[in-house]
Amino acid sequence: MFTGIISDTTSLRLTKQDDSGMTLTFNRPAGWIDLQAGESINTNGICLTVAALRAKEYDCFVMPETLKRTSFGKKLPKTVNLERALRLSDRLDGHLVQGHVDVVGHISTIENSDGKRVTITFDPQYRNLVVTKGSITIDGVALTVALVRENTFEVALIPFTLEHTTLASLEVGAEVNLEFDIIGKYVVHSMQPLRK
Repeated sequence: MFTGIISDTTSLRLTKQDDSGMTLTFNRPAGWIDLQAGESINTNGICLTVAALRAKEYDCFVMPETLKRTSFGKKLPKTVNLERALRLSDRLDGHLVQGHVDVVGHISTIENSDGKRVTITFDPQYRNLVVTKGSITIDGVALTVALVRENTFEVALIPFTLEHTTLASLEVGAEVNLEFDIIGKYVVHSMQPLRK
C-alpha cells in the first residue's frame, strides 16, 4: 500500500524488452540505501517490484498486461514519480493507494490563471468512481478532485506538488495513469448485483 505522497523522482536509464515483458532500469535515488530486492515501489502510479539492485540503479520488470493497461505501454517517461511502500507506523498524509492503475486518462486542458488547473478526460464507465472533493491518484500523486463533468474532472496543483513531482511537465494530450479511490471502488462493487 502507498499514500500517493511522492518522496522522490528519478530518471529511467535503460529499457530491455522481450516476449515476456520489459525490464526498466532506474537511477537509485540518493538516500535509498536500505532499498531491497523484492520491495514494491509506486512508479508513476504503477506498483513495481525491485527485481535487481546495484549501487546506483535498480531494475523492475513490467508484464505485458501492465504495459497494456498503463501509459507505459505507449510512451515511457524520462522521469517518474516514486513512493516506497507504506509502513504501519507512517502518517497517512494522502489516501490509500494500491499502485493498481484503473485506466489511462488524457490531459485535455491546462490553465495557469489561478495556479495550475488540469482537466483530464477518462473513460465514462468510471464516472461513478470520481466525485468532487474525492481522492484520485494521477501518475502516483494523491490529489483532490476539484470538479467533475461527464467524463472529465479537474484538479488544482499547488506549487509544492509542481516542484516535487513530474506533474509540472504535463502537456495537453499526454496520457496519465489514474487510480480511483479504493474505498469508493469497494462501495460501488458492493452495490452491484452478484454475478453467478
